[in-house]
Amino acid sequence: MALNQTASYLLGMHRGAKRLVVVAVDVAFCWVAVWLAFDLRLESWLPFNANMAFASVASTAIALPLFVAFGLYRAIFRYAGIDALYAIFKSVAIYAFVFVSIFTLVGVAGVPRTVGIIQPTLLAVFVLMSRVIARYWLGGLYRRISKADAHRLLIYGAGSAGRQLASALANSAELRPVGYLDDDDRLHGQTLNGLKIYNPSRLEELVVKLNVQDVLLAMPSASRARRNEVLALTRKARVQVRTLPGLADLAQGNVQVSDLKELDIEDLLGREPVVPNPLLLGKNIAGKVVLVTGAGGSIGSELCRQIIKAKPAVLVLVELSEFALYAIHQELEKKLQQTQLRCELIPLLGSVQDEKRMADILSTWSPVTVYHAAAYKHVPLVEQNIGQGVQNNVFGTLTMARQALKFGVLDFVLISTDKAVRPTNVMGASKRLAELVLQALAKDTAQQKGATRFSMVRFGNVLGSSGSVVPLFRRLIKEGGPITVTHPEMTRYFMTIPEAAELVIQAGAMADGGDVFVLDMGESVKIIDLARRMIELSGLRVKEVNAPDGNIAIEFTGLRPGEKLYEELLIGDNPMPTAHSRIMKAHEEFLPWDELQAELLKLAQLLQKNDVPQIRTHLKELVPGYQPESDVVDWVYLAQKNNLEQVKT
Repeated sequence: MALNQTASYLLGMHRGAKRLVVVAVDVAFCWVAVWLAFDLRLESWLPFNANMAFASVASTAIALPLFVAFGLYRAIFRYAGIDALYAIFKSVAIYAFVFVSIFTLVGVAGVPRTVGIIQPTLLAVFVLMSRVIARYWLGGLYRRISKADAHRLLIYGAGSAGRQLASALANSAELRPVGYLDDDDRLHGQTLNGLKIYNPSRLEELVVKLNVQDVLLAMPSASRARRNEVLALTRKARVQVRTLPGLADLAQGNVQVSDLKELDIEDLLGREPVVPNPLLLGKNIAGKVVLVTGAGGSIGSELCRQIIKAKPAVLVLVELSEFALYAIHQELEKKLQQTQLRCELIPLLGSVQDEKRMADILSTWSPVTVYHAAAYKHVPLVEQNIGQGVQNNVFGTLTMARQALKFGVLDFVLISTDKAVRPTNVMGASKRLAELVLQALAKDTAQQKGATRFSMVRFGNVLGSSGSVVPLFRRLIKEGGPITVTHPEMTRYFMTIPEAAELVIQAGAMADGGDVFVLDMGESVKIIDLARRMIELSGLRVKEVNAPDGNIAIEFTGLRPGEKLYEELLIGDNPMPTAHSRIMKAHEEFLPWDELQAELLKLAQLLQKNDVPQIRTHLKELVPGYQPESDVVDWVYLAQKNNLEQVKT
């Protein structure tokens, strides 16, 4: 009991104080070893005298500098291994050579020559044994203390990644491996590095038997289909699942505890990611000047990350938000330094609605390719700020398109959305109108030599982006719920941010002019199913009528202004294939530029007056299929209307 209390006290000391204790112990060893050497040589217990004191001072003066030089006071005893023992042997060996040379070969009056041999031997035993005892005494206690509240876990995969992971977790205070799971039935029942290998089919049983809270996936090379099977198994067992980086990351060095992370967003998606075509990725970028508007947004920033991989000569970042621009610029600068890629970054503040600012930028840097990602995309917020939504999404796009034509941009790619298809909200209607602007301009300038090729890329919801349900659901799960879902039947198409960015780049490289590209995104996903999947993969249960003892409830709040239950990617039928197997080209009707230009002028006049009902009416006339399903909720318009009514009364 006293020993454990002492050990606990030592473990709790400051690092500097611990080193002083170790130095004091080694000094004591030097003196005790001298005294014992005299006693053994003379075969009698002698009182400490001046000769012993001289030899002890000499021993201390020789030993301490050597021990410091060989790092004996830098090592953490409870983790000491072969390297630490090697350092002890080297330092003591050199010490013995010096001590023997002084007291045995040369000799010192009053000190028997054999003391010069006996004392280093005793000191070596003392120093070595002190480190061994500390390792097992302190280390054992530390592990017992640190592992008391550690999460008990199983590692799925007994291959090299799993073994590295187990080794990395050996000294972790947070996570404690208690076994492996592996699909190879030849390994079941065997022991690897002190941990038993189990059949994955026993997971539910093992969770109870071994008190397991986590399963760590060490399957970096497994297919998405296999990972989905494993995830289904862990969901049934109600354990939290975490994963490792891919093989490329593992190749850089041993697995670290810090490498563990929450499940990949791709695991929530439940399908294989779309494989990019490297030739298409570099076609409009490599060695060229590229400009990205909305460079600090979710899609814009990922576009920038993908673009610099394709080695442009210059990347111009245009962003309205100062903080967002600063953040992406700093990130890209760091990435360029790490990868030693050469690319000039130009961070520029500005609004795409500011015609002069955009003209100055395009005339100065003459970009070859423009990716237009500057848009307001949050459906309820745009519905509550209709004028600004239309002004930015439509007229901001028009401003950029005109300047692109004026200053010789070869390729202009608009980031669009599935909400542009038969929209029920102003955000979707404004994005479809932006598409119509580019389609009309492409047709109007098709015969002009060197005219800008306009294209647009339409895709669904992006997992992990600003406003995405995934980060919201994760936060709500950590807070203990409930998770809020607007409607039990709501479905959405999903893709990852890298997929979205790669799609934009590849589609732009295939453009002829006026093209509307869409991604074959597979089946749509129910939002409630996504919520359930995230809850269950966190090791928790959904709280509902049939499971009142569950952990996280799902509540339905009703559709928000402008929301629709189902999203679509196509207006027309029979999309055409492209050079990419997962990218299609849609057939979309549009107005000729002369007609559209006149209608845009009317819309601009309505925006000046902030006549929200008429703005919505005009959008219905311009955008086929636009059917608003909510009353006007624009904050400014309603406040102005209310103030006017109060004045009248």
